[in-house]
Amino acid sequence: MKNEKALVVFSGGQDSTTCLFWALENFKAVETVTFDYNQRHDLEIQVAKDIAKELGVTNRVLDMTLISQLSANALTRDDIDIEENEGELPSTFVEGRNHLFLSFAAVLAKQIGAKHIVTGVCETDFSGYPDCRDVFIKSLNVTLNLSMDDQFVIHTPLMWLDKKGAWKLADDLDALEFVRDKTLTCYNGVMSGGCGECPACKLRREGLEAYLKEEGVL
Repeated sequence: MKNEKALVVFSGGQDSTTCLFWALENFKAVETVTFDYNQRHDLEIQVAKDIAKELGVTNRVLDMTLISQLSANALTRDDIDIEENEGELPSTFVEGRNHLFLSFAAVLAKQIGAKHIVTGVCETDFSGYPDCRDVFIKSLNVTLNLSMDDQFVIHTPLMWLDKKGAWKLADDLDALEFVRDKTLTCYNGVMSGGCGECPACKLRREGLEAYLKEEGVL
């Protein structure tokens, strides 16, 4: 893979930024694609642009605002509260998001000569999202290759890692401080450590604390 090109599906959050560092370590050339789907806060797109610029990689922003017309959820609608109820999908679930993102990423990848697509989906800490499962990624990979008569490989470096493991990977890539300080994971649009209250912030904080405790830092 060292001599090949990869396209990273990139939001500027903890997971996709860790995946970007992983891609830079494993591929000769790397580009990123960010999707504007009318998400709750525009800062996410700016953070993605800023990180890509700092790391010296091309970033393209694609208009996917039609998703907000199809799916009412807490990430595309300000009037829907961020909630997690036992036995139900979180209100932050955006129906079909990863399916559409990866499909459009594959079209772009073909245009730029990238055979590898990198995404930060994870089945271990996936909050019940069906399109973060390994079986979905493998199925879509086959479908994309058949539909475009090409041979892409979708890489999921975080698939079997919990948040503690994701922080460890960032640290192994010498990127822990960068990911901790310069990414945006918070559903309420607060940089770095975030608001501390939303599910994304709690998961991120608990994972970091568990990793630092394991390393003897806390």
